[in-house]
Amino acid sequence: MSNKLEISIDMIVHATEDLSKIVEPFIEIFDIEDEIFHKTETTGYFENPIILLNTKLVKKQAKRFMKKFLDLLSVTQINQLVEEIEERTEDSKFHLRLDKQEFVQGKLVFSQNDTIKIKIHTPIYNKKNTREIFSELFQSQLN
Repeated sequence: MSNKLEISIDMIVHATEDLSKIVEPFIEIFDIEDEIFHKTETTGYFENPIILLNTKLVKKQAKRFMKKFLDLLSVTQINQLVEEIEERTEDSKFHLRLDKQEFVQGKLVFSQNDTIKIKIHTPIYNKKNTREIFSELFQSQLN
């Protein structure tokens, strides 16, 4: 796994959602304390209150998250990430989205609706190495 790894996590918590239920899996599964999430209270399009949660994990914390994250994915999901590297990568950042409702139940399901956005950043100095670097990162857990 790359020595320089950063993980950014962003999500929107709507007024109808329980903030603690959304943060709880991060604590239980990934050992991420809720205090590291930056909370911004704002108003949504229809004047409804929403909370924006975001954090950035670096160094050991990012590596620990990545290891646990990959351990929870199936071989099929890891292969899907590897197959989609070109579509999901921009400026050394790999973008993926997890279904928030499934996550609350302890499941990691890729989705495009009502999601937790995760960006995995590792330095890539030559764009043609993008596939190789992220493939190695994702497949490191398969060995």
